[in-house]
Amino acid sequence: MKRRFDPAVQEIMDRPQPLSGALEEDLRNLRQLNRLFGSYDLIRHFLRQWLVPGKSFRLLDLATGSGDIPRLVAQYSRETGVSVSIDAIDGQQPTLEIARRLSADYPEITFHNGDIRDWGDIATYDIVLCSLVLHHFSETDAVRVLAHAAALSRRHVLVADLRRGFLGTVGVFLLTTFTFRHPMTRHDARLSAARAFSADEMRELARQAGWRNFQQANFRFARQAVWLDLG
Repeated sequence: MKRRFDPAVQEIMDRPQPLSGALEEDLRNLRQLNRLFGSYDLIRHFLRQWLVPGKSFRLLDLATGSGDIPRLVAQYSRETGVSVSIDAIDGQQPTLEIARRLSADYPEITFHNGDIRDWGDIATYDIVLCSLVLHHFSETDAVRVLAHAAALSRRHVLVADLRRGFLGTVGVFLLTTFTFRHPMTRHDARLSAARAFSADEMRELARQAGWRNFQQANFRFARQAVWLDLG
């Protein structure tokens, strides 16, 4: 199954748009999909390894969407006695408005508008996270995202995404036919499944980005991740 990526065809959530009920509903669906289909469990798996109780960490979340991953990190940190400061960046201002409203009770999180391919200062974060974003990009820009994420971190980098395959594609089709039927969610989820990288492609992207001694694993529900431990 070959990757299908046409830069002229965007996911609806990536298009310039005002803050709307349709956008809010789509982001709410994405949060529910993240919770039900392994994205939160994947992030917690690495937080348990990387966040040490009693210590302080500076984190960056790239393409944060409505901010559910930073809120997950902040809540986990509160429960485990870790001090965190989180920067969360997204390129869509209306999406950030929703994220800021949903995160009002999390002063640990600061939201920024910007391009994840070049935002931020080199080696200023302990942990850089990038979740379910890479498939939005061409191969060339995906390599840029991976290279920049590694440059921003002093310790750890985690890039998690969908894994292209027959079962994942069929699962997305069924979910968006019978359960998550909102037009934006249906369009974007099906396009995402077609644009996702295979495990071999993800590994090659990391190599092209200059990642050395990285690790890679597949996770449930057609998820995958590559990560770096920098010291």
